[in-house]
Parts: sequence; C-alpha cells; structure tokens
Amino acid sequence: AGIGKCVATDLARRNARTILACRSRERGQAAVEEIRAATGNPAVTLRLLDTGSLASVRAFASAVLREEPRLDVLVNNAGVTGLPFAITSEGLEQTFATNYLGPFLLTNLLLG
Repeated sequence: AGIGKCVATDLARRNARTILACRSRERGQAAVEEIRAATGNPAVTLRLLDTGSLASVRAFASAVLREEPRLDVLVNNAGVTGLPFAITSEGLEQTFATNYLGPFLLTNLLLG
C-alpha cells in the first residue's frame, strides 16, 4: 500500500521485473494482481518478508541471491509506528527491528 505500491507500479510500468516483499500473503498477492492489471507487466511477483524478523530477512535475501540473475534497485519502504512495546523472538524491540535492523541487514546481505 502507499508509497511502496506506487513505486512498484511505476517500476512495473517501465517493464522492470518487480518483486513485492510483503508480510501478508493475501494483501501482497492482491497488490501483485492489481499492479499486473494496471501495467500489463506479468513479471511482478510476491515474496514473503517480515523485516522485524532477522531470520525472515536472511531467508528472503538468500532466495533472491540464489534465484534472481541480478538486482538493480532495492527500495526499503517497510515500517511500523505506534505499536505497543514488544520484543521479537530474537530478543529485539519490534519497532526498531522492523524499521532499522531488518532493512539494514537486508541491504547488506543483498550487496553480495
């Protein structure tokens, strides 16, 4: 939704292979179908990613590096606000993990 969906739509309009990295399979797949319909680009795909989970970030990065021939652009757009204080299963504060640590780790893992 929001800025991320707009950026993905613009990239798809430019005929880019576009990967939407989403926490929710249902919302993500709905966005994929909407972007494909709006742009005519069938190369829009969904991969599940929760940036609040470093294990999820590692699995996502590993799959992208293994399955994609190249990566030209990374848009880190995930973020949360206003959540009650919570600790992840990895012992990290949820908002900090989701907004900072996850995207930082993802970027560094994808740099190769």
